[in-house]
Amino acid sequence: MYKRILLKLSGEQLSGEHESGFDPKIGNWLAQEIKQMQGLDVEVVIMVGGGNYVRGAQIAGHGIKRVTADHMGMLGTMMNALALTDVFEAQGVRTRCLSNIFAEQVSEPFVFRLAEKHLQSGRAVIVGGGIGRPYLTTDTAAVSLALEMECDVVIKTTKVNGVFDKDPEKYDDAQKFDTLEYQRAVEDPSIKVMDKAAMGLAMEHDMPVIICKLSPAGNMSRVVSGESIGTKIS
Repeated sequence: MYKRILLKLSGEQLSGEHESGFDPKIGNWLAQEIKQMQGLDVEVVIMVGGGNYVRGAQIAGHGIKRVTADHMGMLGTMMNALALTDVFEAQGVRTRCLSNIFAEQVSEPFVFRLAEKHLQSGRAVIVGGGIGRPYLTTDTAAVSLALEMECDVVIKTTKVNGVFDKDPEKYDDAQKFDTLEYQRAVEDPSIKVMDKAAMGLAMEHDMPVIICKLSPAGNMSRVVSGESIGTKIS
């Protein structure tokens, strides 16, 4: 049973049925999942991506500097964090939005002791702004945050239930790994489920990572209860 987890959500997941932007239906569904985990006395820290609005690496060029593009991506993560915070609060999940970029008018700054106090008070903590620096993905930010907050595990949710030896959406004979060693996850170029820098950081500090599907309902509670779901990288 994990007592404190880092949940990494992609922007793509938060767009739900839409091609881009934030889908409140997904937010409301997520609120129930978080509420269920908190009912198990699990403390939840969430790192959000921003790909449903903009991906820095994709828009860089044609006059837009990579640093500027990454800053735009960070702002996308902030929009997701703000939206999730409001939806969670509306559903009775006490939540605080913290930011790793300067955005005091819309959120509290991320400070370790402040985040710790919120968790101890029974609140979910959502962190926007990635790691606050360009050239580093929200995957890397998620692992870094998990280490800082002394989480037991990083749970990254994806479209498929774990890590496969090849793309399961393209190949019917793709084989799923129930467990995987850090070294293989870092070195194997066919494993692209998480940024290599993030995986290297997890390996260096022995932070376990679970890759699994967000759905169906109750899936996250089963994961934090110790059920073997998805792929555990350790």
